[in-house]
Amino acid sequence: MEKIKVAVIGSTGAVGQVFMWMLADHPWFEVAYITASAARIDQKYGTSVHWLLPFEMPSTIRKQTIHELDSEEMRARGIDIIFSALPANVAAIVEPELRKKGFYVFSNASAMRYHENVPILIPETNLETLKLIEDQGYPTGGFVVTNANCVTTGLAMALAPLKQFNIRHITLCTYQSVSGAGYPGLSSFDITDNCIPYIGGEEEKIEKEIKKILSWDPIIDVYSVRVPVMFGHLEAVWLDFDQEVSLDEIIQAWAAFSVVPELPSTPAQPIVYDDGQAFPQPKYAFWGTPKGMEVYTGRLKKRGTRIGFMLMVNNLVKGSAGGSIQNAEAFVKQYGLL
Repeated sequence: MEKIKVAVIGSTGAVGQVFMWMLADHPWFEVAYITASAARIDQKYGTSVHWLLPFEMPSTIRKQTIHELDSEEMRARGIDIIFSALPANVAAIVEPELRKKGFYVFSNASAMRYHENVPILIPETNLETLKLIEDQGYPTGGFVVTNANCVTTGLAMALAPLKQFNIRHITLCTYQSVSGAGYPGLSSFDITDNCIPYIGGEEEKIEKEIKKILSWDPIIDVYSVRVPVMFGHLEAVWLDFDQEVSLDEIIQAWAAFSVVPELPSTPAQPIVYDDGQAFPQPKYAFWGTPKGMEVYTGRLKKRGTRIGFMLMVNNLVKGSAGGSIQNAEAFVKQYGLL
């Protein structure tokens, strides 16, 4: 099968590195064009990037040349699909222009998430919203599809199978790794031996996005904390239900959670529950197949009509670049591009 040529823009940051790693041996996509900041143009990826991931850089991406962002050159190379790891302020300018020029943009940035005709897509939870690309002009024009905030992604995955039980109130406290702040991110003087109980804009994003993704309007109370952990976001969740729900019903709902078939980046079991006393932990961030795409839950508790649990999501993989790649796979599958 001939692979679909794709571009990665913003390829050297933390999220860009995950795009490059996951696409290095992807069965459907081939990276044919990469961009980064002006200072890196014409450099080789392997010598230009400060590699952050906890395993060796794939040899297939080391010799790729970094280019300037040139839509005509991308088109000449047969590229329609673009993965965007741009900062939100840059994405707000660049992504609408790429859409206008007919490209299919799968973005990790928050710049366009709240546009009415732009889906915040998580294929396991709201695949039906992919059709919003037709409101943007597809198939005659381009479109933008975004993935959710990394914390929201993990939360939406855990909640989607539980909507059937009528959740009315969500109480959430997040413990978010430093990689979520990007690179270079926080000063070590700020985060070493410390936790920072405020992440600008994060709590508002979570509240807004979970309602859009799951199409319902519960009360949501959130605190977000930055912790001195490299990868993986931990979330403490309490849910108030309108009815009595047993712990077994929660476990069974997670186990039966339907998956999107035949997508390379979708795990066979997207939500993994374990009843171990100290499960889950961020050290499991790159577990699973594909690595980092499973959401882990544990520590279930019941207090009347309230259920509590912990979850862990890999913020750079399922919560960022891996989510965008999965979104592109869903598009390719649903619209028959292969």
